[in-house]
Amino acid sequence: MKTTRTALALIGLALILPASPSVYADPPPWAPAHGWRKKHDPYYTGYSGKRWDDDYGIVEGTCDRDKIGAVLGGVVGGAIGSTVGKGDGRTVAIIIGSVLGAVVGHQIGEQMDKADRACIGHALELASDRNSVVWDNPNSGLSYRVTPVRGLDIDGRKCREYDLAIRGDGVNEKRREKACQVSEGTWKPM
Repeated sequence: MKTTRTALALIGLALILPASPSVYADPPPWAPAHGWRKKHDPYYTGYSGKRWDDDYGIVEGTCDRDKIGAVLGGVVGGAIGSTVGKGDGRTVAIIIGSVLGAVVGHQIGEQMDKADRACIGHALELASDRNSVVWDNPNSGLSYRVTPVRGLDIDGRKCREYDLAIRGDGVNEKRREKACQVSEGTWKPM
């Protein structure tokens, strides 16, 4: 009888042990895996320390131009992009466009619209180093890739070095640039 109990216990143990590793492979309920932040934490803390209510796809490596365009719809001028939607949380970081036009060349700078500038600014704000953010502008036919390289402190200001690549419609530009935060949500190329 004792032998039967021991045999049954060993068989039961043999059936339980192979299942154990899969149980331990799942994340514990207090530390969920992939996607938790997007589902449960409505804020994204930017490079400058500001909390943003939407990443517009930046964290995943794309910029949702349509969504950003809707937020920027009533904005006049690139430099005030971060003030859009006061009180309702609809904000987006932006890079000041007039200087950026000089950085990437006059023709390309004129083809960039407010959404492109917002994608660059929000990428500087939320993308981590060495993680690219891409998007296409269907109006200009240009494709963009912004890759923050590293953070810098220049004269006490928060700055980032980044690679900017623009391609399409006879354009193939790639440059390494620096931009510094000039106010909350507003970046200016150096």
